[in-house]
Amino acid sequence: MTANASLENLEEQLRGERGRVDVAVHNFSVRELVRMISDEELNASPSYQRKFRWEEADESLFIESVFLGLPIPPVFVATNVGFQWEVVDGLQRLSTLAHFLARDEEAAIEIGRPKPLRLDGLEKLTALNGNTYIDLPKNLQVYFGRQPLQVISLTDKSDRQVRFDVFERLNRGGISLTAQEVRACVYMGPFNDFIEELSKDPRLSDLLKLQKARENDGTQVEQVLKFFAYKNYRDQFDGKVERFLNSYMEAASESFDYPTERDIFDRALGTLHSVCNGKPFLRRQTPVTPLVQFEACLVAAGDLAAEGVEPRAVAPGWLEDTELRASTGAGTNTKSMLRRRLTRAKDLLRGDA
Repeated sequence: MTANASLENLEEQLRGERGRVDVAVHNFSVRELVRMISDEELNASPSYQRKFRWEEADESLFIESVFLGLPIPPVFVATNVGFQWEVVDGLQRLSTLAHFLARDEEAAIEIGRPKPLRLDGLEKLTALNGNTYIDLPKNLQVYFGRQPLQVISLTDKSDRQVRFDVFERLNRGGISLTAQEVRACVYMGPFNDFIEELSKDPRLSDLLKLQKARENDGTQVEQVLKFFAYKNYRDQFDGKVERFLNSYMEAASESFDYPTERDIFDRALGTLHSVCNGKPFLRRQTPVTPLVQFEACLVAAGDLAAEGVEPRAVAPGWLEDTELRASTGAGTNTKSMLRRRLTRAKDLLRGDA
């Protein structure tokens, strides 16, 4: 292929990808943005908020920057159902503005802060140190409230995979989000709420022994998502796990049989919990749960439940099974390996090994 032909292909790709992105640029005053948060037109409390929050010293410096008219990076939002905006990047800036404009303790508590922000540690506008918003003269309150911030919105014409990509790229900066935490923000709705609920089942917590850093990063929710995705959507699996899960999450958001699927998950989880005697799903000499193997066994238990097959007593040491381990190790994210490990896991749970 010549260089010119390659560039022509690049232009086609560029046109195709740009066609999936639709953005709009807006300018809002500080006061208007805080009002939008209060009126729930702008969701500035995504589920990842617990991951990161500026200290009051950082908040003070940001407020000083707004007073000084220094360039502020734009806030990125995505348009959700009902035209509500979901913050993609800029949560701390918006939260800080709401914190500073809180007029009393009650208003601060409503946004999750114990008291209004009192500025401190400023080296340029030193006269502001020690003051809250309501301490300021009226003219300075008006001045601050009128300061403009740019908002860039991904409109509802942009597909969700694009939103996922944008969210992930923007948040590679200050907040280290897992793919599942990003999904929780991009694919908000009943299905996301459903898998979040199932992830809190104590039996799942008994089975999963995770590294400390992964205990609160969405890993447990992702195991529930993988259960339904591999059970219901495995024919679409092409080895690209992240996009496969995104695609299934969007499909399930459109159509999902909640009562039936809840029952199958409940029985599958009960089977694995019983087989493991209520203890963590662990191989010998492994300190944490081997997740690919766990996923395969839970999905296999779900297949048996859906088929009305009762699992039998499994062989001792079944988690050390050579075939199961060979199909769940490194380099096994292929459709054939997925089929292989699910087949073997079903045999083991049926007692056919």
